[in-house]
Order: sequence, then C-alpha cells, then structure tokens
Amino acid sequence: MRTVICGAGISGLALAHRLAALGGEVVVVERAPGPRPQGYMIDFFGPGLEAVEAMGLLPPFERAAYHYDEGRLVDRDGRRRATIRTKSFARGRLLNLLRPDIEAVLADNLPAEVELRYDTALTEVADRPDGVTVTLKDGTVLDADLLVGADGIHSTVRRLVFGPEDRYLRYLGLHTAAFTFDAPDVHAATEDAFCLTDSIDRQMGLYALRDGRVAAFAVHRSADPTIPDDLRGAIQRAYTGLGWVTPRALEQCPPPEEIYYDQVAQIELPEWSTGRVVLLGDAACAVSLIAGQGASLGIAGAFLLADRLAHAPAIERATAEFEHLWRPVVEDKQRNARSMARWFLPSSPTDLRIRRTMLSLTRVPFVTGYLSSVLAGKDTKLADVMRQASGTTEPAVA
Repeated sequence: MRTVICGAGISGLALAHRLAALGGEVVVVERAPGPRPQGYMIDFFGPGLEAVEAMGLLPPFERAAYHYDEGRLVDRDGRRRATIRTKSFARGRLLNLLRPDIEAVLADNLPAEVELRYDTALTEVADRPDGVTVTLKDGTVLDADLLVGADGIHSTVRRLVFGPEDRYLRYLGLHTAAFTFDAPDVHAATEDAFCLTDSIDRQMGLYALRDGRVAAFAVHRSADPTIPDDLRGAIQRAYTGLGWVTPRALEQCPPPEEIYYDQVAQIELPEWSTGRVVLLGDAACAVSLIAGQGASLGIAGAFLLADRLAHAPAIERATAEFEHLWRPVVEDKQRNARSMARWFLPSSPTDLRIRRTMLSLTRVPFVTGYLSSVLAGKDTKLADVMRQASGTTEPAVA
C-alpha cells in the first residue's frame, strides 16, 4: 500500500514510522522548509508512551527527556504560592519533552524507505474509488492508495476535502505562545522546577533547558481568535506586569519566525474520513492545549490507524474502524478540557485561591487520584483499545 502523509509533525511522523515498519510505501510532505524549532514542553504519558515503547523508540525518547520533579506557582515577587508534583498525575510513567525534540526523535528514526519532503505544500486532492491523486505546489502529482491529513489544527487536507476551517474549529477563548531565549539569570532561577506565574487571565511558565537556554510558555484570554500580525509585540503587551523574571523573558523574546503562536482551540468533525482520505491527530480531533495530551494521543492514534490499515480487509473499512475505536477516547479528552478551562487559567481571585488550595492537597493520595481524573480524564490504555480492535484477549502492545 502506498500512502501520502501530509504533515511531518508528531502524528504524521509516527504514522510514517509504523506504516513503513509494517511494509508500506510512505511519502511524507511538509510545507515548512525543515524541522520546526518552535514548541513548548509536553508532559508525555499514557497511550502515546505505550505506542512509543511498542515501536522500539522508548530509549531515544528517554534520552531526550527532561526531569522536572515539581511545578511551582510563583507570585510577582518570585515567592512560591503552591507546588505540584507533576508525575503524580500521570497514572504511570511520564516524560517531559520539548515538542521539537519529539519530532526530531521520530524523524531521526524513520525507516530508510520513508520519503520525507520538506518545503512541499499540497494544493489539490482528487479522491477516487480506487485511490487518491495529490498535486503539490511545484506541479508534482502523486498517486497513492491513501492520503492522510496529519497537518495540524489548521489542516490543508481538511480544508480541501472536508470544507472551511470555521465549520469545525471551536475556539476556547485563549491564545498561547512559546519561545526560547538566553538569559543566565533566568536559567538559574528556574533550573530545578517548572515555574508558572500565579496570575489571573494570563500566565507565563518558564523552565531551564540543558543547553543553557530558557523556554517560555504563555497563555492568555482573548475574545478575538485572530492571530496578531506582530507576534513579538503582542506577547510583550499581553504579559507585561507579571513581575518576577518575566520582564527579562519579554525583553529577550525572539523575532516572529522563532515564536510558536496560535489560538487554543478544538476540532470537531462529524467524520474523520471520506473515501481514500483520512485525518489524524489535531487535523481530525485537536483536544487543545488545556487537555495536555495531544502528542500522546497523536502517536497512539497513528499506531492504531497503522494497525487497522494492516489488518482490515479494505482501506475504507480500516479508517472506519480506526474512528470507531479512537473517537470515544479523544472526545472524552475534549470534554474534559472544556470543563477544566477555568481551573487551567483562573479568571478571578477566587479561582486563583481555589487552584492554590487544590494543589496544596495533592500530597493526599485520594485527592491526587481525584485531581488526576479531573485533569487527564479517563485512564486510556492503548493495549485495551488494541485488544478491542483485534477481538482477542491477548495483549496487542508489548
């Protein structure tokens, strides 16, 4: 089977790895000129970690990981207001990974047979009963058995095949940004924990990287979903006045091409596939930054889709089975994210105090279990989903 995957992000690369390992012919096209350096730190756990282990990639993932024992909420004077033991919420193993590092591990470990093309935009899609034809911006035409849109929340494949983005995007009232910078004083202040400002309607997180840089993650409320033209200026305006070391972070904010910036949103589609075209990851079902499990769900979903394509009697049957099995998982995470938006970014002094109180109770085991269910939703095991897919009681992920 020949597959064209649009998008060399986490989901697309994971699918390419798995399909090639199962004997498929794979071409990955990516509109960016190369691997993207922008992105934020991810708490990687759950079904994605199961998939990574099954793919034989756990060792390089572990080598790329950071180890933050705790997260801290700090006020504008740098005083600790609350502490959270991050690994206590993961229900098992957890790796702290930068998004670009996840993509790098996946790309570096692709089977040699995978063809990876950067700076290659998709412009047309012709879906036929017996296959799909893809036209690229340089006029190249690719024929395949299947086209997978793994090109993110603003998916080109989804727009060309399923219609305009505004039909499916649910804006959650937040903007987010991430960037890295050099500031030894900030690195020293953040090197032993993930630090987050204890603030209302906007917050900035800072954490030290192993190369001496500092990574910043920020989120703020905005009634307008429009992405600003001047990213650096917009960030500096939105987060001024937070105190502590944030003025240094804003001062060192890099130029726009080195900034990750987007709206916080979810994608809700009535169907993830049509004919020989299927959507994967954020293109099909973005759960949003608030859910905090997009990378894990993207890799696990890719693993499941590859399994169905390898075992179902027809491609259309495989994509339908994939959606039937995986949609309940991601819809649970989407609902959970919407319900916890108030907790994620407090909108009043009362909400701020509630969050501090909840975090102060996390050392109590039953409280930690409750908060874990609130933050992460249902505990999903990829092995259980794979058993359901195969109709066997034998573990399918090992």
